[in-house]
Amino acid sequence: MTTNLNREPEAPGDQLETALESAASVDVVDPRLLVREQGVRGYWTLFQRRVRGGELGALPVVIGLILIWTIFQLQNDRFLSAQNLTNLTLQIAAVGTISVGVVLVLLLGEIDLSVGSVSGVCGAVLAVLYVKHDYSAVVAIALAVLLGAAIGLFQGFVFAWFGVPSFVVTLAGLIGWQGLQLYVLGDTGSINIPFEGGVAKLTNTFLSSAVGYVVVVVLAGLYLLTALAERRRRSSAGLVSRSVAEIAVRAGLLAVALLAVVAVVNRDRGLPLALLIFVGVVVVFDLITRRTTFGRHIFAVGGNAEAARRAGISVTRIRVTVFMLCSALAAFGGVLAASRLLAVNQQSGGGDVLLNAIAAAVIGGTSLFGGRGSTYSALLGILVIGSISNGMDLLGLESSVKFMITGAVLLAAVILDSLSRRGRRATGRA
Repeated sequence: MTTNLNREPEAPGDQLETALESAASVDVVDPRLLVREQGVRGYWTLFQRRVRGGELGALPVVIGLILIWTIFQLQNDRFLSAQNLTNLTLQIAAVGTISVGVVLVLLLGEIDLSVGSVSGVCGAVLAVLYVKHDYSAVVAIALAVLLGAAIGLFQGFVFAWFGVPSFVVTLAGLIGWQGLQLYVLGDTGSINIPFEGGVAKLTNTFLSSAVGYVVVVVLAGLYLLTALAERRRRSSAGLVSRSVAEIAVRAGLLAVALLAVVAVVNRDRGLPLALLIFVGVVVVFDLITRRTTFGRHIFAVGGNAEAARRAGISVTRIRVTVFMLCSALAAFGGVLAASRLLAVNQQSGGGDVLLNAIAAAVIGGTSLFGGRGSTYSALLGILVIGSISNGMDLLGLESSVKFMITGAVLLAAVILDSLSRRGRRATGRA
């Protein structure tokens, strides 16, 4: 037997793909080339391969959301009205922002049980500074978010440096920060936020129709330019990239979806500033996790911390930073909640805030096992939870029913995640 010594060694990714194809005994096409070689049919082939491999993505959530909206619309024709959908966006903005931080922690394979209490105590600090000490809205909000970041820094340090399980550290935070919130609020126990002030404007400002459509053009244009820049970068490196036609179609579909949203809210009061802020948070942190070295390190640590450490990644720094970001986002969620309710009291950050924030991340598709997920999970998941809550309120159902149904949806999402993980293991993708 002869050996070709001049043969170029295969990359690890190529070796893995060759092994998978040999194990399956099937002549398959590289997924990156399916669309190029098969055209539109390539999307269907790629979809089938991903489903068989447990890569379900956002499909179950989207199907579930369609079913939920259909059921509630049949029960009450006001559910899909412009006014109710606008109210829905305002209801989900605060908890959705908190859920984005939860997604980051779940990507590490950890949990943060303190986000509700952190949002409450930071909201209380905001109210005291803004109302009782006459700080400007910008300064009060900035200090509240900085307090949240400091709390996350402390909790992340205890977890990463001393090796205390994140469950225990943040459970202690859940109790301790709630106590600090009661102390900050003092004997009154409640502080009202002025309706005409800058804090209230975060969730009580609605952009005009023209501004809403300008936002659509800007977002679709940014996506198009970013995708074209990535295509040029990949092409110059000799890598497979999407065709210009495919990029144009994707940008067009995005523009149509955004136009539909803006058209609906414009029939009521206009595009809510709170929705724009929430979506902005989702997009920014999605870019951070997918397009930066720091984001890739988060996935690496969540996938296998020991392997990440041996690859030269500072696991401690990544963990501390992620917990700091999570608490900062929880603090900003508390600011949005205070803005919407125009008050902060002893119940702020309590109730089902923590459960909904975690449930939204999991229902949206972020894995509890770490290393898999997206900040868009928070957006999709909180839409599901918010729709269930909003629809049941319209139907006048009791809170007990709401909790039971939300729990059932969460359980179904976790079961689906476990089954998907089993499918990925079977195909060597886990």
